[in-house]
Amino acid sequence: MKVLVAVKRVVDYAVKIRVKADKSGVETTNVKMSMNPFCEIALEEALRIRESGAASEVVAVSVGPDQCTDTLRTALAMGADRAVHVYAGATPVLPLSVAKILKALVQVEQPGLLILGKQAIDDDCNQTGQMVAGLLRWPQGTFASKVVLDKAKNVATVDREVDGGIETISLDLPAVITTDLRLNQPRYATLPNIMKAKSKVIKKVTPAELNVEIKSDMETIQVTEPPKRKAGVIVSSVDELIDKLKNEARVL
Repeated sequence: MKVLVAVKRVVDYAVKIRVKADKSGVETTNVKMSMNPFCEIALEEALRIRESGAASEVVAVSVGPDQCTDTLRTALAMGADRAVHVYAGATPVLPLSVAKILKALVQVEQPGLLILGKQAIDDDCNQTGQMVAGLLRWPQGTFASKVVLDKAKNVATVDREVDGGIETISLDLPAVITTDLRLNQPRYATLPNIMKAKSKVIKKVTPAELNVEIKSDMETIQVTEPPKRKAGVIVSSVDELIDKLKNEARVL
């Protein structure tokens, strides 16, 4: 079985985000970029599935500008067998377009499992996995905290984190799974593997070659920073605290 993993290039989680002066978006010039943390978890799970013998190949795919190849080389260094870059230019590609591209790639690659991070930390959309499952008419297991494959029955058992606790579902393969934070701890790429990944060939395709038309169905009007928190106040007594909570904050 082949596992297809979608990975996204985002601003590194440790970087302090700055909004552009014209408020058109987030500043990315000379900013450290890395693989989306949830995508790292998705890739790690695919690698563990292959190492368990339930899959024979892990293919990483990324949609975006030329710099996405850096993210794909990270995936190769972590252990992915192949990488596919869908070049879509510098304009951000929205979830529905990404889902259509992934559907087209699934039809080409014919994987038994498609794994994605539940969301990207740059836009927090949490839409692509659900959309591609709908387009493919595949069963889906979102927010997975545990994944168990049964090759004999050709099913995947997924534990999902929901508000009320843990929900366990069984999916007939092929299926779409999106990964939650507690599914696993991604491995670090070793230096020898990083060096090897630099020489590996990354297949490059365009949306047009996949017969996918990218359309922007959403417009970003303005991006602003959240309001700064006011300084705290030290109170001298419990009575004063209760008075402020009741009359100023109005939470009591």
